[in-house]
Amino acid sequence: MLKKIRPYIQIARFDHWFKNVFMLPGVVVALYARSDLLSVTTLWHVLVALLATGMVASSNYVLNELLDARFDALHPVKKHRPIPSGLVNKPLAFVQWIVFGLIGLSIAFTLGTEFFIVALALWIMGCVYNIPPIRSKDKPYFDVLSESVNNPLRLLLGWYATGITVLPPVSLVLAYWMVGAFFMAVKRFAEYRRINDPAVSAGYRQSFAHYNEERLLTSIIYYAVAFGLFFGIFLIRYRMELILSIPLIAGFIAWYIHLGFMENSPTQYPEHLYRQRGFLLYCILCGTVLLALLFIPVPMLHELFHPTITASY
Repeated sequence: MLKKIRPYIQIARFDHWFKNVFMLPGVVVALYARSDLLSVTTLWHVLVALLATGMVASSNYVLNELLDARFDALHPVKKHRPIPSGLVNKPLAFVQWIVFGLIGLSIAFTLGTEFFIVALALWIMGCVYNIPPIRSKDKPYFDVLSESVNNPLRLLLGWYATGITVLPPVSLVLAYWMVGAFFMAVKRFAEYRRINDPAVSAGYRQSFAHYNEERLLTSIIYYAVAFGLFFGIFLIRYRMELILSIPLIAGFIAWYIHLGFMENSPTQYPEHLYRQRGFLLYCILCGTVLLALLFIPVPMLHELFHPTITASY
């Protein structure tokens, strides 16, 4: 029985639930804005939110596995996944997709209207990304942007899980989207290099018919710069102390691009990045510094960056 069930567990990609860590900045920023929300009840709501988001995400993963099976068969590694290997009954997997989505959205409904709407948007984006005729994953650049929009959606899920009802800073939401696009573009770059055959790449993923290394690198630079600009707007308007984290964030961006150039790059499988111990420790350092700067005031920075000129008109 376990042998029969295992493939269905695998296509739900429970190991990818680690991506829900991208909800936590939304929680932290919400508590920074409304410290009165910090309570045991809020903690419980966040845990429930993580479960709801995980179920919605697994619903999307099941759909992705189903509709990508014939393309995965052309990939040197993904061809061993359960569906291309013939280990999954497809009609039963479609039922699994619907059931997981209903469970996740039902749990989300208990956390308020705002949280439910964002959770529903996360599920809908899974459909937009995978289901023809839209199937955004087949369209160059739109594939990255439509997949990475899950990043700000997770930020919003963390934000609304605390019980706050107003919108978060738009600059932060856009910065989160752009850094997600950066991660996804590096993943595409690593996949393209791993296959190392334009014809096979185009057969595996239609967007690869347009991509090449130069175009992918150009897009990576664009997303990284856009992230920096939007994050800069956020820190100037809401928390000047975060400017001290810029050197660390720049190092993170550079290190991640370096990982994208590695043979059989770990950026192809973000769920395995924890095996890069040095990079993991650096991420923990960056997160710790960002958290500290969010709550520890540095008055001298406000004086140092106070405008010294004004417009003459």
